[in-house]
Amino acid sequence: MMQLKRKSAFTLLKVLCIGLCVAHPYPLVAEEAPLPIADLQRFTQVIEYIKEYYVKPVADDELFDNAMRGMLSGLDPHSTYFDKKEFSELKEVTTGKFGGLGVEIIPEDGYIRVISPVDGTPAHRAGIQAGDLIIKLDDTPVRGLNINEAVEMMRGEKGTKITLTIIRQGENKPLLITVIRDTINKESVRSKMFEGGYGYVRVSTFQSGSGDEFTKNIQALKKTSEGKLKGIILDLRNNPGGVLEAAIQMADAFLDREKLKQYDSVIFYTKGRIPGSQLKEKAHAGDILNGLPIVVLVNRGSASASEIVAGALQDYHRAVVVGEDTFGKGTVQTVLPLKDNRGLKLTTALYYTPAGRSIQAMGIKPDITVPFLKIPAPNEKDNLSGLYIREEDLQGHLENGNDKKVEAKGSKELKEKGGDKPLSSSILPEAANLLYTDYQLHEALNILKGLSLTANQHLPTR
Repeated sequence: MMQLKRKSAFTLLKVLCIGLCVAHPYPLVAEEAPLPIADLQRFTQVIEYIKEYYVKPVADDELFDNAMRGMLSGLDPHSTYFDKKEFSELKEVTTGKFGGLGVEIIPEDGYIRVISPVDGTPAHRAGIQAGDLIIKLDDTPVRGLNINEAVEMMRGEKGTKITLTIIRQGENKPLLITVIRDTINKESVRSKMFEGGYGYVRVSTFQSGSGDEFTKNIQALKKTSEGKLKGIILDLRNNPGGVLEAAIQMADAFLDREKLKQYDSVIFYTKGRIPGSQLKEKAHAGDILNGLPIVVLVNRGSASASEIVAGALQDYHRAVVVGEDTFGKGTVQTVLPLKDNRGLKLTTALYYTPAGRSIQAMGIKPDITVPFLKIPAPNEKDNLSGLYIREEDLQGHLENGNDKKVEAKGSKELKEKGGDKPLSSSILPEAANLLYTDYQLHEALNILKGLSLTANQHLPTR
């Protein structure tokens, strides 16, 4: 009886393997390899033991789903199996509308690491940060859950709450952060104009329509500036990546093939084990900014497709990359549909910048490092001059000997001229505000201003 069961299970597994190979758009291996009979027999024996001895009955489809999850999760953090519900939700995510918290995550040592929260989502509003390690979802420890189970727990009806227990670098104890779930409508591209003709474009993620959105935003900035646009800041901080085609379209918009003298005009290329994974994308003619300076702003939450854009613009010296080292996700995942509306996401290649740099586990290093800093804003009674020690502040200082009336008159004239105002008042209004609200963006704006004033706009070489 046992031998009959084993033969039946082996036949089922063989049929399943053949079905998976046929479903792929390209062969998994260059040559047909013999089936590992001993391994398959051991696998089917495990199935038999579970079905006969496990404490409760388990359906065949559940066994095989779990087996495939384990098989893929053992490869790398980004390969995964999707059942019907998960595969449907994956399609929703790539189109920009889904329910949940709005946070990009990966598994790490049994826990969940936050790559980045998405702008304007519940996770972002609650204060979740790139690099946070989630160790508990409500009262459920994360250790022991697979990534799909964790995602399922984080999703839920709009308005419901979930409390995340988080370990954050620099904090001496775990943080409890409550997040209110909401429908996630990702507005992946937005823009604004700073005073003086300096544009700002924020790309929070790459969706199927992000490339077209980006072009529209650039054209809107040109119109707003009345043809006097001096350059832009491309903000890719906490951008976890997404649809590759959108990233290619974005990088291509800035790269004029006619002016690229090296790397064969390549935007990026991939290397994999099979012919179908060898990709190479090249730039086309035209530059949407006609050579105006660009500052690309990145941080440790910038991953995957955002690193492709930053790496390409950096290699061609088309932009100055500013901020912190990026995440370092240099692998390409291919979504492969299976029968019965299931699917899998499989790592099929490594991608490289035009200069041949692999980003995997290394990331993009900025040309100018600007750390994340929080500068406290002076209160209404203080000004920046209070940050400095003057002679008059020293105990026992000598008086200057001037007549008090003369001194008072001088002080009055100084105040009438605005001499008692904070130093920041001489900075453009948006820059003065950014110094306290977004230091990295403040510095990126200053760098962009410097580039626009440079006659030849020489960018750093590597």
